[in-house]
Amino acid sequence: MLRFLEMNLGRHSSIGCLAAGLILLGVHLPARAQDDPLPSWNDGPAKQAILDLVAATTTEGGADYVEPADRIATFDQDGTTWVEQPLYGQGLFALDRLAAMAPEHPDWKDTEPFKSVLTDDHAAMAKFTEKDWMEIVAVTHAGMSTADFEKIVDDWVPKSENPALKRGPVTSLVYQPMLEVMVYLRSNGFRTYIVTGGGQEFVRAYSQDIYGIPPAQVIGSSIVTKYEMKDGEPVLMRDPKLFFNDNNDGKAIGINLFIGERPQIAFGNTEGDKEMLEWTTAGDGARLGLLVLHDDAEREFAYGPADGLPDTKVGTFSQALMDSAKQNGWTVISMKDDWKTIFAGP
Repeated sequence: MLRFLEMNLGRHSSIGCLAAGLILLGVHLPARAQDDPLPSWNDGPAKQAILDLVAATTTEGGADYVEPADRIATFDQDGTTWVEQPLYGQGLFALDRLAAMAPEHPDWKDTEPFKSVLTDDHAAMAKFTEKDWMEIVAVTHAGMSTADFEKIVDDWVPKSENPALKRGPVTSLVYQPMLEVMVYLRSNGFRTYIVTGGGQEFVRAYSQDIYGIPPAQVIGSSIVTKYEMKDGEPVLMRDPKLFFNDNNDGKAIGINLFIGERPQIAFGNTEGDKEMLEWTTAGDGARLGLLVLHDDAEREFAYGPADGLPDTKVGTFSQALMDSAKQNGWTVISMKDDWKTIFAGP
């Protein structure tokens, strides 16, 4: 198994903000007419909190009623709507892309950080700095048009695999309970947004197919993009420079910048989502912040280190975050106790 759990890829770093996937097959979504709109959830405080929030904000004449045009829900991606271990999905993409490009760059065999990746030197990769990862991102994500980048993502996804679960494509590891929540919220007039530290253009390539969320409703980290004319046609070219980091306070800033209103409900799972939940729940009326706790080693993974769970640098759910959840009245979703089913499809 890859030892990426030891990598220095905290959510605060730009590479640590990456995420990924495309085209989910065999998703079973609940129909609006079902008596239970969240059949993959066990009855309990987490499920009830979601049902209560929707009831409060959609009951006309109620004190917390929200007009349909103003109903907003935001979802982090990595670890919230799909698997993030042993490495963020877009990180897996970057490593696979590097290997695919290697024949055209023979000098990489003797140049770090590329040499360690190509020789599968996990010990060396575990010591990569943010600068090392940004070099990898620069050659695998930039120097091309946005259209070419999306095509590369499209080609990669069907061949992708999670190295820990030995299952692919990565888009088969989307959480069924979260898909049900998205459908339920939309059926009640909410606009659903992905607000991720991952690459915005990366997630936009598959958001409609996987989540039913159009590209315009994806807010993510982005690199500098320039308008150019090539062969008489306008193109948007991707430069290897970070433009906007949509993580930590960047999530609240991005929500304000791209949506212009506070959500009524927000889902996350790490310190990188704290400000989004603070921003959401500080608004007037009924508000709900939820955090997914990965505590199911049998069906997925167990990591924290909150509540004594194993520590990890990928998707860290710290004890400080758990304490913040209690202080702010945020709901913690136990993957083990709250979800009957974890993955969509077979």
